[in-house]
Amino acid sequence: MPMVCDDRCVPAPPTANAKVLVSEIYSDDDVFALNKVAGMVTQPGIGHLDDSLMNGIFAKERIALTRLGTERDFGLLHRLDRETSGVILVARTADAYDKIRSQFEARTIEKTYLAIVRGRLPGVEGCCRQSLSEVRRGDMKISVPSPRGESAATHWRVLASSKEMAVVACAIETGKLHQIRSHMAYLGAPVEGDRVYRSLLPPNTSALPANQRHLPPTLRLHAWRIAFAHPKNGKRIEVEAPIPLNILELIGQCLSPQGAKGLPSTQSIQRITAQIEGAHWWTKAKVKAKVKPK
Repeated sequence: MPMVCDDRCVPAPPTANAKVLVSEIYSDDDVFALNKVAGMVTQPGIGHLDDSLMNGIFAKERIALTRLGTERDFGLLHRLDRETSGVILVARTADAYDKIRSQFEARTIEKTYLAIVRGRLPGVEGCCRQSLSEVRRGDMKISVPSPRGESAATHWRVLASSKEMAVVACAIETGKLHQIRSHMAYLGAPVEGDRVYRSLLPPNTSALPANQRHLPPTLRLHAWRIAFAHPKNGKRIEVEAPIPLNILELIGQCLSPQGAKGLPSTQSIQRITAQIEGAHWWTKAKVKAKVKPK
C-alpha cells in the first residue's frame, strides 16, 4: 500500500477508484462480501497502486473503512491470490472486524473452494496434511512440501470427473500461501491452468512471457463459499460467489459422458454442490483416502 510518512511511516488508505468494478454479494450493517474476479489483486501493492479490489471498495466505503485504520487492515478480513476468484469478506465496524478475525484465528471460518484439476487424486475424498514451507524463487514466493514446513490441511471431495479432469471441492483448515494449488500438485492432480505448481516437476517460477501478460488468467480455482458466525448475533451466515463461466465450461465437460463442450444446467450444478451442503461437509465422508506426509 502507499505510505504516508511523518515521524513514522504507516500505510495510507487505498486510493478510491470507481473504475474498479466490485460485485457485492452480501451486505449488512457490520460486514459485506464481494465476488473478486480472477486476475485482480486484493490489495494495493507494487505495480497495482490503484487497480486492486480495495481501491474499488474505497470508492463506495471510504469513510467507514478509513476509520478502521491500518491496525484493522481497513476492514479487509482475508485475501485471495490474484489468479483465484471468489468471495472476500470486509468488516464495516471495529467490533465486527475483531470478532470475525478471531474466528479466522480459531480456524472456525469455513472456506470451500471449487477447483478443476487435471489428473487423478488418490481417492474420491480425503485430506492432505503435507506440511508446507514458503520459499522465494527469484521474484516469486511459493509454497513447497517440506517435513520442516508449517502444518497445512486441505480436505477434498471429487464432485464429478471425466477421463482427464475432475471437479473438486476443497475445504482448508489452514490458510497457507497457495495451499490448495501446492497440495493438489503434490497429490498428482494440479489445478487446471496452474503454470507454477506441477506434479513430478519442480514449481515453474519463470516470468510469464511478455506476449502472454495481457491474456486472462488460466487458473481454475474459485473461492465458492464462506461461512462464519455473525458478529452481532452469532447466527451462521453462508455466502456463495457465483461460479465463473470458464469454470462452468469445464464442469460441463466433466459431466458430459463424451466430454463435450457446453455449459451445465442449473440442475446439474445443484446436484454436484448438494454433495457439499451443510456445516463441515468434509466430516461427513464415508471413505477417506489417507495421504502420508513426507
